[in-house]
Amino acid sequence: MNIGNNGSPGAAKAFGRLLRFHRERAKVSQETLGHHTGYSKSQVAMIERGERRPRGNFVDVADELLGAQGALVEVAEELKASGVAAWFEDYLEEEARAAGVHWYETHLIPGLLQTEAYARAVFSCACPSLDDEEIEAGVAARMARQALFHRKPAPLVSFVLEKAALAKPLGSPGTLKENLHHVLHIGRLRNVEIQVMPEDRHTHAGLNGPFILLETAKRESQLVYVEGQGGRYFLSEQPDVGDVFARYGILRAQALNPEDSAELIEQVAREL
Repeated sequence: MNIGNNGSPGAAKAFGRLLRFHRERAKVSQETLGHHTGYSKSQVAMIERGERRPRGNFVDVADELLGAQGALVEVAEELKASGVAAWFEDYLEEEARAAGVHWYETHLIPGLLQTEAYARAVFSCACPSLDDEEIEAGVAARMARQALFHRKPAPLVSFVLEKAALAKPLGSPGTLKENLHHVLHIGRLRNVEIQVMPEDRHTHAGLNGPFILLETAKRESQLVYVEGQGGRYFLSEQPDVGDVFARYGILRAQALNPEDSAELIEQVAREL
Protein backbone atom coordinates (compact mmCIF):
# COMPACT_ATOMS: atom_id res chain seq x y z
CA MET A 1 0.00 0.00 0.00
CA ASN A 2 1.20 3.52 -0.76
CA ILE A 3 1.50 4.92 2.73
CA GLY A 4 2.61 8.42 1.80
CA ASN A 5 2.62 10.96 -0.97
CA ASN A 6 6.34 10.91 -1.66
CA GLY A 7 9.63 9.84 -0.22
CA SER A 8 11.33 6.48 0.07
CA PRO A 9 10.06 4.04 2.72
CA GLY A 10 12.84 3.40 5.20
CA ALA A 11 14.89 6.41 4.10
CA ALA A 12 14.57 8.03 7.53
CA LYS A 13 15.83 4.86 9.19
CA ALA A 14 18.73 4.61 6.75
CA PHE A 15 19.72 8.23 7.29
CA GLY A 16 19.47 7.82 11.06
CA ARG A 17 21.74 4.77 11.06
CA LEU A 18 24.29 6.53 8.87
CA LEU A 19 24.21 9.62 11.07
CA ARG A 20 24.81 7.54 14.17
CA PHE A 21 27.65 5.65 12.49
CA HIS A 22 29.50 8.83 11.54
CA ARG A 23 28.76 10.48 14.87
CA GLU A 24 30.13 7.57 16.88
CA ARG A 25 33.13 7.21 14.56
CA ALA A 26 33.90 10.89 15.10
CA LYS A 27 33.42 10.44 18.87
CA VAL A 28 30.86 13.25 18.96
CA SER A 29 28.01 13.05 21.48
CA GLN A 30 24.38 13.65 20.59
CA GLU A 31 24.47 16.68 22.85
CA THR A 32 27.47 18.16 21.04
CA LEU A 33 25.94 17.52 17.62
CA GLY A 34 22.76 19.17 18.83
CA HIS A 35 24.70 22.19 20.07
CA HIS A 36 26.26 22.73 16.65
CA THR A 37 23.03 22.20 14.72
CA GLY A 38 20.60 24.01 17.01
CA TYR A 39 18.88 20.79 18.07
CA SER A 40 18.39 19.29 21.50
CA LYS A 41 19.96 15.96 22.43
CA SER A 42 16.54 14.28 22.33
CA GLN A 43 15.83 15.66 18.86
CA VAL A 44 19.13 14.29 17.56
CA ALA A 45 18.20 10.92 19.06
CA MET A 46 14.84 11.03 17.29
CA ILE A 47 16.56 11.70 13.96
CA GLU A 48 18.92 8.77 14.55
CA ARG A 49 15.91 6.52 15.23
CA GLY A 50 14.22 7.73 12.06
CA GLU A 51 11.35 9.34 13.96
CA ARG A 52 11.95 12.88 12.67
CA ARG A 53 13.41 14.38 9.55
CA PRO A 54 16.33 16.81 9.87
CA ARG A 55 15.43 20.36 8.96
CA GLY A 56 17.22 23.59 8.16
CA ASN A 57 20.98 23.24 7.76
CA PHE A 58 21.23 20.20 10.07
CA VAL A 59 22.49 17.84 7.34
CA ASP A 60 25.18 20.20 6.00
CA VAL A 61 26.46 21.08 9.48
CA ALA A 62 26.43 17.45 10.65
CA ASP A 63 28.19 16.22 7.51
CA GLU A 64 31.03 18.71 7.96
CA LEU A 65 31.30 18.31 11.75
CA LEU A 66 31.40 14.51 11.56
CA GLY A 67 33.69 14.33 8.54
CA ALA A 68 31.14 12.32 6.53
CA GLN A 69 32.55 13.69 3.23
CA GLY A 70 29.16 14.25 1.66
CA ALA A 71 27.66 10.87 2.61
CA LEU A 72 24.97 12.39 4.84
CA VAL A 73 24.09 14.99 2.22
CA GLU A 74 23.73 12.29 -0.41
CA VAL A 75 21.45 10.05 1.66
CA ALA A 76 19.42 13.05 2.81
CA GLU A 77 18.30 13.55 -0.79
CA GLU A 78 15.96 10.59 -0.23
CA LEU A 79 14.43 12.22 2.82
CA LYS A 80 11.12 13.73 1.91
CA ALA A 81 7.93 13.93 3.89
CA SER A 82 6.33 10.50 3.55
CA GLY A 83 3.81 11.28 6.26
CA VAL A 84 4.81 8.15 8.14
CA ALA A 85 7.37 7.89 10.91
CA ALA A 86 9.91 5.16 10.27
CA TRP A 87 8.91 3.29 13.42
CA PHE A 88 5.30 3.10 12.14
CA GLU A 89 6.15 1.53 8.79
CA ASP A 90 6.35 -1.98 10.22
CA TYR A 91 2.86 -1.65 11.66
CA LEU A 92 1.41 -0.30 8.41
CA GLU A 93 2.80 -3.22 6.43
CA GLU A 94 0.92 -5.58 8.74
CA GLU A 95 -2.25 -3.47 8.74
CA ALA A 96 -2.36 -3.25 4.95
CA ARG A 97 -2.54 -7.03 4.52
CA ALA A 98 -4.39 -7.97 7.72
CA ALA A 99 -7.46 -10.18 7.54
CA GLY A 100 -8.76 -8.51 10.69
CA VAL A 101 -8.11 -5.20 12.47
CA HIS A 102 -9.60 -4.64 15.93
CA TRP A 103 -8.93 -1.32 17.66
CA TYR A 104 -9.54 -0.13 21.22
CA GLU A 105 -9.08 3.63 21.61
CA THR A 106 -9.44 5.91 24.60
CA HIS A 107 -8.50 9.51 23.76
CA LEU A 108 -9.33 10.36 20.14
CA ILE A 109 -11.03 9.04 17.03
CA PRO A 110 -8.70 6.37 15.54
CA GLY A 111 -6.68 7.22 12.45
CA LEU A 112 -8.64 4.79 10.28
CA LEU A 113 -11.82 6.72 11.10
CA GLN A 114 -10.52 10.29 10.81
CA THR A 115 -11.55 12.92 8.28
CA GLU A 116 -8.94 15.16 6.68
CA ALA A 117 -9.82 18.13 8.88
CA TYR A 118 -9.74 16.08 12.09
CA ALA A 119 -6.46 14.39 11.12
CA ARG A 120 -4.94 17.78 10.35
CA ALA A 121 -5.98 18.98 13.82
CA VAL A 122 -4.42 15.87 15.39
CA PHE A 123 -1.09 16.37 13.59
CA SER A 124 -1.16 20.06 14.53
CA CYS A 125 -1.18 18.99 18.19
CA ALA A 126 2.10 17.08 17.82
CA CYS A 127 4.80 17.90 20.35
CA PRO A 128 7.51 18.60 19.23
CA SER A 129 5.57 20.46 16.56
CA LEU A 130 5.54 19.49 12.87
CA ASP A 131 5.98 21.88 9.97
CA ASP A 132 3.26 22.38 7.35
CA GLU A 133 4.81 19.93 4.90
CA GLU A 134 4.98 17.20 7.52
CA ILE A 135 1.39 17.82 8.61
CA GLU A 136 0.00 17.65 5.07
CA ALA A 137 2.04 14.55 4.29
CA GLY A 138 0.74 12.92 7.46
CA VAL A 139 -2.85 13.74 6.54
CA ALA A 140 -2.42 12.30 3.03
CA ALA A 141 -0.88 9.11 4.39
CA ARG A 142 -3.65 8.70 6.94
CA MET A 143 -6.35 9.12 4.30
CA ALA A 144 -4.61 6.57 2.07
CA ARG A 145 -4.79 3.97 4.86
CA GLN A 146 -8.57 4.05 4.75
CA ALA A 147 -8.58 2.13 1.48
CA LEU A 148 -8.39 -0.83 3.89
CA PHE A 149 -12.17 -0.74 4.37
CA HIS A 150 -12.82 -1.39 0.68
CA ARG A 151 -10.01 -3.87 0.03
CA LYS A 152 -10.84 -7.24 -1.53
CA PRO A 153 -11.07 -9.63 0.14
CA ALA A 154 -12.64 -7.35 2.72
CA PRO A 155 -10.99 -7.47 6.14
CA LEU A 156 -13.08 -7.73 9.29
CA VAL A 157 -12.67 -4.43 11.16
CA SER A 158 -14.03 -3.50 14.58
CA PHE A 159 -13.59 -0.65 17.03
CA VAL A 160 -14.35 -0.14 20.70
CA LEU A 161 -14.20 3.58 21.42
CA GLU A 162 -14.44 5.28 24.76
CA LYS A 163 -17.16 7.93 24.72
CA ALA A 164 -14.48 10.46 25.72
CA ALA A 165 -12.72 9.78 22.42
CA LEU A 166 -15.82 11.04 20.62
CA ALA A 167 -16.16 14.25 22.64
CA LYS A 168 -12.88 16.15 22.14
CA PRO A 169 -13.57 18.98 19.63
CA LEU A 170 -10.10 18.84 18.09
CA GLY A 171 -9.84 21.55 15.46
CA SER A 172 -13.32 22.85 16.25
CA PRO A 173 -16.76 21.54 17.20
CA GLY A 174 -17.61 21.56 13.50
CA THR A 175 -14.58 19.43 12.72
CA LEU A 176 -15.61 16.89 15.33
CA LYS A 177 -19.22 16.86 14.15
CA GLU A 178 -18.12 16.16 10.57
CA ASN A 179 -15.93 13.32 11.80
CA LEU A 180 -18.70 11.78 13.88
CA HIS A 181 -20.91 11.66 10.79
CA HIS A 182 -18.00 10.00 8.96
CA VAL A 183 -17.72 7.41 11.75
CA LEU A 184 -21.41 6.63 11.34
CA HIS A 185 -20.92 6.24 7.57
CA ILE A 186 -18.02 3.81 7.99
CA GLY A 187 -19.98 1.92 10.62
CA ARG A 188 -22.62 1.08 8.01
CA LEU A 189 -20.15 -0.99 5.97
CA ARG A 190 -20.89 -4.71 6.20
CA ASN A 191 -17.34 -5.57 7.29
CA VAL A 192 -17.13 -2.91 10.05
CA GLU A 193 -18.54 -2.82 13.57
CA ILE A 194 -18.17 0.21 15.83
CA GLN A 195 -19.04 0.10 19.52
CA VAL A 196 -18.90 2.81 22.16
CA MET A 197 -17.92 2.25 25.77
CA PRO A 198 -20.25 4.37 27.93
CA GLU A 199 -18.99 6.27 30.93
CA ASP A 200 -21.12 4.54 33.56
CA ARG A 201 -19.50 1.08 33.60
CA HIS A 202 -18.54 -0.12 37.09
CA THR A 203 -16.05 -2.66 35.67
CA HIS A 204 -13.77 -2.10 32.73
CA ALA A 205 -11.32 -4.45 30.96
CA GLY A 206 -9.33 -1.71 29.18
CA LEU A 207 -7.72 0.19 32.02
CA ASN A 208 -4.22 -0.58 30.73
CA GLY A 209 -4.80 1.66 27.71
CA PRO A 210 -5.41 1.49 23.95
CA PHE A 211 -4.16 -1.23 21.60
CA ILE A 212 -4.67 -2.63 18.11
CA LEU A 213 -5.16 -6.31 17.30
CA LEU A 214 -4.19 -7.68 13.89
CA GLU A 215 -5.13 -10.99 12.38
CA THR A 216 -2.60 -11.71 9.67
CA ALA A 217 -3.50 -12.80 6.15
CA LYS A 218 -5.25 -16.19 6.11
CA ARG A 219 -5.55 -15.76 9.91
CA GLU A 220 -2.44 -17.87 10.46
CA SER A 221 -1.23 -15.72 13.35
CA GLN A 222 -2.18 -12.76 15.51
CA LEU A 223 -0.35 -9.61 16.58
CA VAL A 224 -0.94 -6.93 19.18
CA TYR A 225 0.35 -3.40 18.57
CA VAL A 226 0.79 -1.07 21.54
CA GLU A 227 1.97 2.53 21.42
CA GLY A 228 2.67 4.89 24.29
CA GLN A 229 4.74 7.82 25.48
CA GLY A 230 7.93 5.84 25.88
CA GLY A 231 7.82 3.66 22.79
CA ARG A 232 5.84 1.20 20.75
CA TYR A 233 6.01 -2.53 20.25
CA PHE A 234 4.39 -5.69 18.91
CA LEU A 235 3.29 -8.63 21.00
CA SER A 236 3.44 -11.84 19.01
CA GLU A 237 3.95 -14.61 21.56
CA GLN A 238 1.53 -16.51 23.75
CA PRO A 239 0.13 -16.10 26.33
CA ASP A 240 0.43 -12.32 25.88
CA VAL A 241 -1.42 -12.22 22.55
CA GLY A 242 -4.20 -14.47 23.78
CA ASP A 243 -4.62 -12.37 26.91
CA VAL A 244 -5.12 -9.17 24.93
CA PHE A 245 -7.52 -10.79 22.46
CA ALA A 246 -9.52 -12.08 25.43
CA ARG A 247 -9.47 -8.60 26.95
CA TYR A 248 -10.84 -7.16 23.71
CA GLY A 249 -13.66 -9.68 23.77
CA ILE A 250 -14.60 -8.55 27.26
CA LEU A 251 -14.45 -4.90 26.17
CA ARG A 252 -16.89 -5.63 23.35
CA ALA A 253 -19.25 -7.28 25.83
CA GLN A 254 -19.00 -4.28 28.17
CA ALA A 255 -19.56 -1.73 25.38
CA LEU A 256 -22.87 -0.76 23.81
CA ASN A 257 -23.93 -2.86 20.83
CA PRO A 258 -23.35 -1.33 17.36
CA GLU A 259 -26.95 -0.09 17.02
CA ASP A 260 -27.01 1.64 20.41
CA SER A 261 -23.50 2.95 19.76
CA ALA A 262 -24.65 4.59 16.52
CA GLU A 263 -27.51 6.27 18.40
CA LEU A 264 -25.07 7.61 20.99
CA ILE A 265 -22.72 8.94 18.30
CA GLU A 266 -25.67 10.64 16.61
CA GLN A 267 -26.62 12.21 19.95
CA VAL A 268 -23.09 13.54 20.55
CA ALA A 269 -23.06 15.03 17.03
CA ARG A 270 -26.45 16.71 17.52
CA GLU A 271 -25.27 18.35 20.72
CA LEU A 272 -22.25 20.00 19.11
